Amino acid sequence: MGSSLLFLFISFFAIVGAEDPYRFFDWNVTYGTIYPLGLPQQGILINGQFPGPDIHSVTNDNIIINVFNSLDEPFLLSWNGIQQRRNSYEDGVYGTTCPIPPGKNFTYILQMKDQIGSFYYFPSLGFHKAAGGFGGIRILSRPRIPVPFPDPAGDYTVLIGDWYQANHTTLRAQLDNGSMLPLPDGILINGRGPNRTASINVEQGKTYRLRISNVGLQSSLNFRIQGHRMKVVEVEGTHTLQTEFSSLDVHVGQSYSVLVTADQPAQDFYIVVSSRFTTPILTTTAILRYANSAGSVQGPPPGGPTIQIDWSLNQARAIRTNLTASGPRPNPQGSYHYGMINTTRTIVLSNSAGIVNGKQRYAVNSVSFIPADTPLKVADFFKIGGVFRVGSISDWPNGGGIYQDTSVMGADYRAFVEIVFQNNEDLIQSWHFDGYSFFVVGMDGGQWTSNSRNQYNLRDAIARCTVQVYPKSWSAIYVALDNVGMWNISFASIEAASWFIMAGNPSPFDPARILAHKFPETTTTYTERDVALYALGVGACGQQAVDADELKYVYNENGQEYIEVLPTFSALFILDTLSTGLNLPGLSYDPKLLLHGQQYIELYKPLSSSGYLDNKVSLAGLHDKGKAAILEVATKSYDKKSGQLLCMNRTTLFLRGAGGFSSSSNPFSYTNYPKDQGSAGKIPKTQPFTVYEDCTRPSQASWQ
Repeated sequence: MGSSLLFLFISFFAIVGAEDPYRFFDWNVTYGTIYPLGLPQQGILINGQFPGPDIHSVTNDNIIINVFNSLDEPFLLSWNGIQQRRNSYEDGVYGTTCPIPPGKNFTYILQMKDQIGSFYYFPSLGFHKAAGGFGGIRILSRPRIPVPFPDPAGDYTVLIGDWYQANHTTLRAQLDNGSMLPLPDGILINGRGPNRTASINVEQGKTYRLRISNVGLQSSLNFRIQGHRMKVVEVEGTHTLQTEFSSLDVHVGQSYSVLVTADQPAQDFYIVVSSRFTTPILTTTAILRYANSAGSVQGPPPGGPTIQIDWSLNQARAIRTNLTASGPRPNPQGSYHYGMINTTRTIVLSNSAGIVNGKQRYAVNSVSFIPADTPLKVADFFKIGGVFRVGSISDWPNGGGIYQDTSVMGADYRAFVEIVFQNNEDLIQSWHFDGYSFFVVGMDGGQWTSNSRNQYNLRDAIARCTVQVYPKSWSAIYVALDNVGMWNISFASIEAASWFIMAGNPSPFDPARILAHKFPETTTTYTERDVALYALGVGACGQQAVDADELKYVYNENGQEYIEVLPTFSALFILDTLSTGLNLPGLSYDPKLLLHGQQYIELYKPLSSSGYLDNKVSLAGLHDKGKAAILEVATKSYDKKSGQLLCMNRTTLFLRGAGGFSSSSNPFSYTNYPKDQGSAGKIPKTQPFTVYEDCTRPSQASWQ
């Protein structure tokens, strides 16, 4: 048989739609008189509102917020739970973002990148949170993305938190002088205390979504509704197993979504929020008001848990991830198998309290955080020495005395890390990690040891951004440090118990090093069974089992060694080359953003029904496309016995987010193949001559 040459060009270009929507906000931050506990006090208002306005958005929306500071002191807003992908400059905490001076404005540019769920914003500077300035954030799923529960009849933001009658400047002075804060004066629901009752209106028989966030300073709170059960459906961007509770503990900084069905007689019912683990117990109420209510609330407000830690711990363990729900997460097509990833580092953070220079101070691993005069991100960007030192906080507690420093810990980009929060105090803590969502794999009483890992949940632990640590207890998290930047980790109510972690910038994109890389040779072995299964997988004999034109790729009455091989089967030879990823020196990209763009094949002779091949791999192209880079990898496959060249694959990969490594006026472009073979990424400007659409049949999918 004479030799033959077959060219195949398989393209998988995606149609690029319009840019994600923009939503614009103008906010004026002012002082104003408020009456949350029935007495006048100075509060912080946004556009005259207390609490501030909600932010309603959809996954991937661009949020532009122009904030004008009309206060008499610097001001910052932080976005609790919004990950700010690769953009810690917008995080809004002192250290990563410059404060807004009095009389000036700053425009926050946020993107709700790959997130859904319930969050909130708050002022992060000068103890302003004690005066207001907070509000809810909701991120809805994009259209056509299924949500694991029916659309509710209404969607309410419920902001709960402890509250002081004293001015925030007085409270701040107490902390600055090294004193501890007293017990709060009350509890608020949407800015209203017991003397100014808030209400939520419902219609009988309908189901409503409540987005509950604890925006307070130090008190864990229990939320409950008289005569109604609550179904937890989402926690800080993660859909949960839909477990029902009669009451729910919400710790400082945490957010939950619950569904409540108005299935009781048409009247008013108490909504109750009370403090946990405090003496005395603080309580406030609001009203769940049915349309056409026949009467006011009856009886006393329902009681709830008070100081019981085991009750709260067991509830926390029962809140787990819904692995079957759609939504943005590391692997949208299925569960993210975090329990199968080896951790590269263990960090144990132990809190302590003590007197330093005559003042009460709080510390993590003996370091009590002091802010630098220069924002840390500015110092890092401009290489300003003497502002902070990477490594100024250790991975493990050392048992030494408390000292003050600007604590910054270095970390490897994309490292998968275990962090243990050890609480040695008698008070419950909440720890928040800016820029990330982490898996809460375990929590228990006592001291954490390596044996504590035996009780970790390595399958469906909840992914969230704020975790509670019970008194004399520990909580453990797993986190993938895949968000470049400097990020704050802090104890939600004590500014001194804070530190920063730097997920180091990825190595620079270096075209010269990439082009100089020598790929190792690989081998491919396949059998008649592999050939037949491939043919079935792409639809052979799907319409008619004995179709002679297609049966020849699946069965031969003289023996399977005589079956023919579909030319596109050769595209599988690249899998051995790419099975370990693209770990090329100088190549920096996010694997989750890789897209297989096209597959070009040259077939020099028909393939045999089984084979043992040598694959020689080289770089065929590298192109800077601005926001993305294009990488082309050529694989030549030779028969191992004869040495004859059988085929060549050229794989084109789009590395989204990896572009911009060269001048925009003269972007880098390298090609190592003839022009008549087709340039990567060249899309015809004309309309297609014909369109062919097909769907996967059961016979194709059943064997995979």
